[in-house]
Amino acid sequence: MSDQRIAKDKLVEFKYSILDPQGTVVEQVDIPVSYVHGSDSGIWDKVEAALEGHGEGDRIEVDLSPEEGFGPTQEELTFTDRIENVPEQFRYVGAEVEMQNDRGEIKTFVVSKIEDGMLTVDGNHPLAGKQLRFVIDIVAIRDATPDEIRQGRPEGSSPIH
Repeated sequence: MSDQRIAKDKLVEFKYSILDPQGTVVEQVDIPVSYVHGSDSGIWDKVEAALEGHGEGDRIEVDLSPEEGFGPTQEELTFTDRIENVPEQFRYVGAEVEMQNDRGEIKTFVVSKIEDGMLTVDGNHPLAGKQLRFVIDIVAIRDATPDEIRQGRPEGSSPIH
């Protein structure tokens, strides 16, 4: 194990679980993911701040409100229509449907409910509107290369060793 600490321009490799307020695991990643600390990596600000100064082997728990995590549920991203107006291949809960708006933007919606002849699709992230706890296990830390610092993530897909 290294005695490096998480700081700006360090490449950090970690595994994580996301738990709902009841403690149920709603997502778990056992294959390490990586980011460059202090870059525009896409990691949540509160999670990145909690990782600062920690080392390999540490476990961090971070609670995120909906606003800090996947955002609040946006009702305007939920649509209901009569099931006969929906193509047959999408008539089951969990079906993914890509829709394009008038600006040409494409978004994926998921069939979330079929009830009383009506089908509902939802474009919100499945974890939107939820209070969540991230449990993070730090696997490795090393100095990031200049290219990794620019990209905010590791070069290629090679793991950290």
